[in-house]
Amino acid sequence: MQIRRKLFRAFFSRSFAPRFAASVLLTSLFAAPLSAQETKLRIGYFPNITHVQALVARAFEQKKPEWLRERLGPNVKLEWYTYNAGPSAMEAVFAGSIDLTYVGPNPALNAYTRSKGEEVRVVAGAMNGGAALVVQNDSTLKTAADFRGKRVATPQFGNTQDVSARAWLVAGGLRITQTGGDAQVVPTANPDQLALFKSRQLDGVWTVEPWVSRLELEAQGRVLLEERDAIIAILVSRTRFLAENRPLVAKFAGLHRELTEWIKANPAEAQAMVRDQLKTEMRAEVPAELVGRAWGRLTPVTETSLDAFQNVVRTAQSVGFLKDTPDLGKLVEKP
Repeated sequence: MQIRRKLFRAFFSRSFAPRFAASVLLTSLFAAPLSAQETKLRIGYFPNITHVQALVARAFEQKKPEWLRERLGPNVKLEWYTYNAGPSAMEAVFAGSIDLTYVGPNPALNAYTRSKGEEVRVVAGAMNGGAALVVQNDSTLKTAADFRGKRVATPQFGNTQDVSARAWLVAGGLRITQTGGDAQVVPTANPDQLALFKSRQLDGVWTVEPWVSRLELEAQGRVLLEERDAIIAILVSRTRFLAENRPLVAKFAGLHRELTEWIKANPAEAQAMVRDQLKTEMRAEVPAELVGRAWGRLTPVTETSLDAFQNVVRTAQSVGFLKDTPDLGKLVEKP
């Protein structure tokens, strides 16, 4: 109490300097500093190697937390949420359950179109390549037309690989509907794809790493077609969150860029981190051979362009996922 009384007397004295000093001290005594308030940043991702930046960031939280604090600030808390495929992540964005997410381009475009360009913004590229169509090792299938009467699995209806598979089959002259057609496209969770492929209940699987390599190594599958240059993952923000927290999103986008460069410069260490993280999340050992094999098909990136998304739009339109041509003018926005 005596300290407080002295401060009040100093504040109301005729000397400005003591009053100013007392004001600063009073603020420190009676008000909680804003810098002590925790800011949460909720981020979605898939537990697979195509979202390597998220996996490495999670590893850094455990092994190099100071690296993240230096770039985001000491009071930013990252909260991570996992999803099996893109449409689920975009529903979480619509619900306001997450702020940023790593996701494939087709679900992001679909969400952008559904919301008339209001709900999502692409703030960075993340990964190219890593997707492929795998067939049985003894299969005679060579072209899309050969898949008449066959069953092809994809990770989820409307996700990027699902759209690619349907568009490829349609371009080959087949009629493909949501539930059937000349060939059956069967949306199936990645772990189930592997079991069904092993039991030869599937003729092909259009999926992403590390599942492409798992189908090769564990089910003796053979890659028929690869999408080496395709956009496989991007970083998306809720539009409102970006508008209200632009400096924070800019910091995370900067961290994302640095992570990408670190991953490219330190592949062995990054692969070890990915293995540890996938082991934790999938509760199963991930062989070094599997990660190394998948790594060769992937290209981590940070940039993306409207031209690249125009190609994605044309593919989605060819199978009826986008009825109208959306105005992509607001899609990509760097924070």
